Amino acid sequence: MRRWLKWIGLGLLTLAFLTVAFVAIASAWAKFPGEEMTPAGFRQASAVYVKMHDGVEIAVTVWLPPDLKSGERVPVLMRTTRYWRGPKLGWGLRVLMALHQVSFENLVDKQRAYFNERRFAVILVDARGSGASGGHRVVEYSPAEVADTGEVAAWAAAQPWSNGRVGTFGVSYDGNMAELAAVPNQPTIRAVMPLYDDFDTQALIQPGGVPLRGFVQEWSDLVAALDRDDVCAADSVHGWKCWKDRQVIPGVRPVDADPHGKHLAELVAERHNVNVAKSLGGIEFRDDLMITPEGKFQFKDISPYGLAKQIEGSGVPMMVWCGWLDANPCEGALIRYRMFSNPQLVVIGPLSHGGDFNVDPFATSHQPPVPPRNEQFKMEADFFERVLDKELPEKIESSIQYYTMGEGAWHTTKVWPPEGLTAERLYFAEGNSLSVLPPAAVGGRDSYTVDFTASSGEQTRWHTQLGGGDVVYPDRAAEDKKLLTYTSPPLDTDLEITGSPVVAINRAIAIAETDGPAAGLAALAALEGDGRLSEYQPYWAARAALLASAGDIDAADAAYEKAIGLESDPAVRRFLQHRRAAMLGV
Repeated sequence: MRRWLKWIGLGLLTLAFLTVAFVAIASAWAKFPGEEMTPAGFRQASAVYVKMHDGVEIAVTVWLPPDLKSGERVPVLMRTTRYWRGPKLGWGLRVLMALHQVSFENLVDKQRAYFNERRFAVILVDARGSGASGGHRVVEYSPAEVADTGEVAAWAAAQPWSNGRVGTFGVSYDGNMAELAAVPNQPTIRAVMPLYDDFDTQALIQPGGVPLRGFVQEWSDLVAALDRDDVCAADSVHGWKCWKDRQVIPGVRPVDADPHGKHLAELVAERHNVNVAKSLGGIEFRDDLMITPEGKFQFKDISPYGLAKQIEGSGVPMMVWCGWLDANPCEGALIRYRMFSNPQLVVIGPLSHGGDFNVDPFATSHQPPVPPRNEQFKMEADFFERVLDKELPEKIESSIQYYTMGEGAWHTTKVWPPEGLTAERLYFAEGNSLSVLPPAAVGGRDSYTVDFTASSGEQTRWHTQLGGGDVVYPDRAAEDKKLLTYTSPPLDTDLEITGSPVVAINRAIAIAETDGPAAGLAALAALEGDGRLSEYQPYWAARAALLASAGDIDAADAAYEKAIGLESDPAVRRFLQHRRAAMLGV
């Protein structure tokens, strides 16, 4: 019996060995995307370090058109990311591909591949202190990180496959970096494409002044794990699942000269990156400071709106995308459109963060998105062709394409708000109703006990910011019963709702922060003909603050009085009264 068991054991061992050998041989033949050679003699995808002026090594992956010809020079599109420019693909993934358990298509970045097909070289960059790059991070969007974009673009423009002209693009954080790439005023950067980015970073993490602590903590934990090159922590898995993940994706992609990641491990060990959640925890007001080893920063120092002079000074044309129900990038897009002189093509659609879902609440299906992904890529590539193919680019005339949800139609305008729209004021009325008639009584009152079970769900405009998921607001009837709501009578005819005075006021405040209170007041003065603002408290509060900053105390006092008189919320009224008293020194 033992003899038979011995031979059976040897047979099983041999079978296991042959199986492993077969899988190893098969997986060796399995080609990952980018490993093929182009006719020009370059590998389609290669990863290198580009050294910055301060010696920091920035990891860059270059993707060339697969049919790049010898001597051909093409425009370059650059994406700088906080989330790894690409993963290292492990032996487990090769085995799965060899066994046809994973499709080649699943490994392809479809936007990058489309740009390659349209004859662009695409370079993917790990921001300093992240991914496989050297350096450290003291604050997000630091001056050093932004300066790196100019140096990497200059390097790319000088490569033998480049025509010397660079455009930047990216979604979310990468979108901010695409826009901020205009700050160094690097002449090789000819166009920028911020997609679903945050013109005002503080407005994302503190919308309306309310901090999204859960969102910030989750994002902080994610980037900390990525910065440690810890794929298991980034995926929130342990034990067997962690081991399995590491066989498929061990971590971030190293550069080609460091295939085993020895130098990468040294760079990761040297990092002392800021804890994002902790650094933002004490920030409440616009002028609060983030103290770092490299200086003090306010949000305006790391947000596009605060760097308006540099971005506008570059003169680069811009293509901007946002979704109506994606947090607040569209508010920023409209402020930018009215604030910057750069040629701008703005697309505002019924899109989730990143553009994967149609979030029109009246749509019968949320996929495919509107427009579909391939059409989005085509529009993006068409823009880059117009501005990068030739030394003298095609002139871009600014416009906004916007989608009206419910109507299911696209419109184009060169001004915002669009012409032909009128403002209509609605008033709170008895019986939790809304009325077009002003109230006859001097005052009114409704009582409400807060119900903390009331919720907007877990697929909101804020949830989509982490991962780009769908935005779903189901029937609100049950939740409305828990809230203080006001409802108008049924409409007699269809009504289009577009535009908001909040955009114009926020634009004026942004201008004041960059160009001073006089410039902000001039922007507010342009709104004086808008009848919506005469009884709009935020307008008068903003006017009061800007007048006070300009030293016109008497006019500021009158504006504060108007704002206080319009405000019905006791807490807000006390805040305005406190600001007024501080200004008057009483």
